[in-house]
Amino acid sequence: MAKLILILIAGFIIYALLRGFLRRLPKDDAKPQTGAGEDMVRCSRCGVHLPRSESLLADGKFFCSDAHRRGSGDGK
Repeated sequence: MAKLILILIAGFIIYALLRGFLRRLPKDDAKPQTGAGEDMVRCSRCGVHLPRSESLLADGKFFCSDAHRRGSGDGK
């Protein structure tokens, strides 16, 4: 009977140590973001949204392609 009690106590100690260790590990959902978001702009010709860094700016308007900036293209 004493051996059984010792095994249960040892098991509880191991369980408590592992539980405490696992709580200290970082969670996947707590990862820091890798970069800041970027502003999205709308093409003045076709209306598609794209990141500001990928757009073309002309006369204060944003465009998704050079063809839309020039005014040629799909006829919209």
